[in-house]
Amino acid sequence: MQQQIAVITLSVADLTRSKTFYVDGFGWTPIFENDEIVFYQMNGLMLGTWLDGGLEGDMGREGLKRPGAFSLAHNVRDPEHVGPLMNRLASSGGRILRQADAPPQGGFRGYVADPDDHSWEIAFNPAWRINEEGMVTFGL
Repeated sequence: MQQQIAVITLSVADLTRSKTFYVDGFGWTPIFENDEIVFYQMNGLMLGTWLDGGLEGDMGREGLKRPGAFSLAHNVRDPEHVGPLMNRLASSGGRILRQADAPPQGGFRGYVADPDDHSWEIAFNPAWRINEEGMVTFGL
């Protein structure tokens, strides 16, 4: 079976606030939106942000908790891009969780929470290769 993820959907409390973070912070463009959900086309998958009640209803689960025990990651091509992106995300409604530093295994990374407390690792990792289309591969 092919290894793939088609869509990641994050529960959000305020769609406008969330959209500010993803559009102004990351510079992403929504490909679909309505009063409850916004979708962003990624490199091979879709990211959705869906109002809490709508996602809970769709899943048949109540009282979704956050923050979750997971982190999403956004890799950049150069280590000098990590800090400025983290600052732009913070000024677009996010919160810096851990300032960017050089971890022992190499590279350069930090963590930012979106307005709904979903964690994002912003990283340059020399073992990951990013092509012109934004596809990431492991390249040791």
